[in-house]
Amino acid sequence: MEAPAANADVGQTQNHDDCNTSREDFGKLLYGCEHYRRRCKIKAPCCNQIFTCRHCHNEATSALSNPKERHEIVRHDVKQVVCAVCDTEQQVSNLCSKCGVKFGEYFCDICKFYDDDITKEQFHCNDCGICRVGGRENFFHCPKCGSCYSIGLRDNHLCVEDSMKSHCPICYEFLFDSTKQTTILKCGHTMHVECYEEMFSQNQYRCPICSKSVLNMSRTWERLDQEIEATAMPEEYRYEVQILCNDCNNRSKALFHIFGHKCQHLRHVQYGDILMQKEGLGTGTLLTGISCG
Repeated sequence: MEAPAANADVGQTQNHDDCNTSREDFGKLLYGCEHYRRRCKIKAPCCNQIFTCRHCHNEATSALSNPKERHEIVRHDVKQVVCAVCDTEQQVSNLCSKCGVKFGEYFCDICKFYDDDITKEQFHCNDCGICRVGGRENFFHCPKCGSCYSIGLRDNHLCVEDSMKSHCPICYEFLFDSTKQTTILKCGHTMHVECYEEMFSQNQYRCPICSKSVLNMSRTWERLDQEIEATAMPEEYRYEVQILCNDCNNRSKALFHIFGHKCQHLRHVQYGDILMQKEGLGTGTLLTGISCG
């Protein structure tokens, strides 16, 4: 008679586990904000206000009329959360201490980060100190650039120290913890992909920071050669200037022309912004030309 009793105990345990699992999954993907799906809110330690996520907090505080009151939350300092299901305030964890609901399918105790949408393949990078998306196996941390990059960029990008710990040169949002996709230019500088595409749509093909070309401009330079050859400058403007190539950083001499000034180094036939001195005059002037590649 003991065997059936044991089977009954196993059945009760299984039912209890199923009940707990069902409770933990209650409301999954139904709560959250425009930024994340999660079943809790965070209490900002800086102002003791309740927000669904740090982005909601930062957007609200950055819009305050008094500039002195504007601030951003430090994600790692969050100590308290509020259950979105039963409204119970409690210490940071991933299960509600009152109703048993799981706050997020993904939870990082370091970043105090929750997300029910695990299709993003979130992971925490210890070197970055924050969570990122896209799957750990698809990224590596570049210690010099100071951020995680796609595996395809390993040994295949120009390192610029702490390049990601800077602001996008177009929209000026801080890149390191931005939720927008970023890209690395040939020169090593970084910017948002959408800003990069917007720059292209405005026919701007050089890095906003160092003025190096961001793609192969050889066909453009060929057309420019033809235009310069077909457009003679008046006699009083036919003089040489010293030029500094944006792409190779070498100096050379070129005939002044309003269309641009061509780098004379054999390996670099680009045009660029040029710092020059008119021969014989001794006075330097900054001439803005066509961006070099």
